[in-house]
Amino acid sequence: MSAIAIVDHGAGNLISIAQALDTAGARVRIADEPRGLDGADALVLPGVGATGAAMARLRSAGFVDALRGWDGPLLGICVGLQLLFATSDEDGGSCLELIDGRVERLAAPRLPHIGWNELHDRHPAEPLFAGIATDATFYFVHSYAPAPDDPAVVIARATYEEPFVAAVRAGARVGVQFHPERSGRHGTRMISNFVHSVQLGEHAA
Repeated sequence: MSAIAIVDHGAGNLISIAQALDTAGARVRIADEPRGLDGADALVLPGVGATGAAMARLRSAGFVDALRGWDGPLLGICVGLQLLFATSDEDGGSCLELIDGRVERLAAPRLPHIGWNELHDRHPAEPLFAGIATDATFYFVHSYAPAPDDPAVVIARATYEEPFVAAVRAGARVGVQFHPERSGRHGTRMISNFVHSVQLGEHAA
């Protein structure tokens, strides 16, 4: 059974994520300080709100260096995905700088984008999408989305007025702009796929 640590930086939907990981067969812990990551097989970086506030919490809790030095499987969710990038236009601040690129405001007249969307341009070999129907929908709540420097890291897009990046992978680091823990059976399957890939060592696919 894989040990998965959820990074508690004060801005995440921790209970729902923990329950989904537990249901998928993971041994779950919530880490509110860096030593809580010790011995974990994978990390989940959740987040709601703004990247600047989330980074301030990560800094105050001492997580930044620990996350930058982590080379195992890492799943970022919503703001947790945005934190993987270098900077965010939301507040002009730096993020974790784990993936080259920036976070940009969505090109839509009405924000935030709240609702259910299909994914398109899904990477066919991505383990996160295994067994999930192509017309599956996922729940989004956001006004910003990542713009990677390298388009090869994009594993799915969605559309709200215009297409935007909905999921990325850079080696063991994977992130989704939507909330799988709030996306019904398809989100449950996605979290199960993440846990399964950790167990099988497929996270760098």
